[in-house]
Amino acid sequence: MKTEFQIRYHHVYFIGIGGISMSGLAEILHCRGFQVSGSDLHPSDRTKYLESLGIPVYYSHQKENISPDINLVVYTAAVKEDNPELVAAKELGIAVMDRAHLLGSIMEDYHNSVAVSGTHGKTTTTSMVSEILLAAQADPTITVGGILPTIQSNTRIGNSPFFVAEACEYFDSFLQFRPLVGIILNVEADHLDYFKTLENIRRSFHAFAKQVPQHGLVVIHEDIENVADLTENLPCKVETFSLSKNSNAAWQAQNIVHHEDGSNSFDLVYHQKNLGRISLHVPGEHNITNALAACAATYFMGISVEDIAKGLAHFHGTNRRFQYKGSKNGVTVIDDYAHHPTEIKATLSAAKKTKHKELWCIFQPHTYSRTKFLFNEFGECFALADHIVIADIYAAREKDTGEINASKLAERIAATGKDASYVGNFQDITAYMQAHCNEGDILMTIGAGDVYQIGEMFLE
Repeated sequence: MKTEFQIRYHHVYFIGIGGISMSGLAEILHCRGFQVSGSDLHPSDRTKYLESLGIPVYYSHQKENISPDINLVVYTAAVKEDNPELVAAKELGIAVMDRAHLLGSIMEDYHNSVAVSGTHGKTTTTSMVSEILLAAQADPTITVGGILPTIQSNTRIGNSPFFVAEACEYFDSFLQFRPLVGIILNVEADHLDYFKTLENIRRSFHAFAKQVPQHGLVVIHEDIENVADLTENLPCKVETFSLSKNSNAAWQAQNIVHHEDGSNSFDLVYHQKNLGRISLHVPGEHNITNALAACAATYFMGISVEDIAKGLAHFHGTNRRFQYKGSKNGVTVIDDYAHHPTEIKATLSAAKKTKHKELWCIFQPHTYSRTKFLFNEFGECFALADHIVIADIYAAREKDTGEINASKLAERIAATGKDASYVGNFQDITAYMQAHCNEGDILMTIGAGDVYQIGEMFLE
């Protein structure tokens, strides 16, 4: 039986189809029998994969790509109002929908849906939930913001009521979702180009929590400041998680052991009852916290503790999340997507717990607005690194207004007494690393842009 969405739309066109989220949604609709096509500015592994499925991809944004048989055009926040394809769609009277609306519409067809929100940690926690459901043979549909090695993709098409997705707060996108289980990992200042204030961000997360139905569950970090304000007047059940000592959280990790190889193990405790020992092959206490959220969500949906433990034991991270890239001349290269000060602190903390001599951090700031709004926080968050090298800012969707630059950030970090330098372009940074890194050191590339290429250049 066709859903209302399937009846209304049969040919869906994606502007920016090569994006990590858009490509996943395109694949889901293709596998559900929709006619799918789209455009992107450059070929990529994702667009080539979509083409291998039989999905046409145009490598330009032009009005001629929008044919009258298309009856829905999907776009992202990065697409401007003057985009020729978006303009053409509106001129032809074709329905347009942003990515979040489409994901919310798809999610409504799944009774056991999980939406993972938070300022950071979404991709890792979404992947953990996915691994648990896969271990339980629940046959979930998955859309995650990174490549999960187990499925060798960011998307998996299942044939069950289980659906797992990231829920991004930017532009209030996650307010289009009505999941059975909503996870809130943390609530901090970010995307201030849109939200302006932390209070606006908190209001948005509270609104997201209110989207969860009465028979559902909100899983939320107890350590979020004034957490009670975010759970006030919710129609559903609420369960908290925390690593803090003397915590009253429903879900806790006790008797934590950090192993020399970076892995962790702990007792999983629910309402003061020990459910069993969990082994986690990803480093850092932040990942233990993420695992608690994944445990709470899947336990609520009826997954056994045995399958939860099996799924987490199978999880070895996603691409660009504390990803081991290789080693050369005794120097270990690790890449991480961290682009918020709190994420950077957590990533460096995890690195410090692994065996090494000196910790080198190459940071590529992501967007001018984030660098400007969180300038002082970025200046203070590299305390655990021995040496910091700053690359030029990755502009993403923004233009350089001249207000902020990477050199100023390096000076701000150096003012804290750290060895911090601005080097700029990737070739010069690679040469700098080759000249200064020694056997036993860790070289970390950190940032949400293309900074990972420096590590690859170093290894080559």
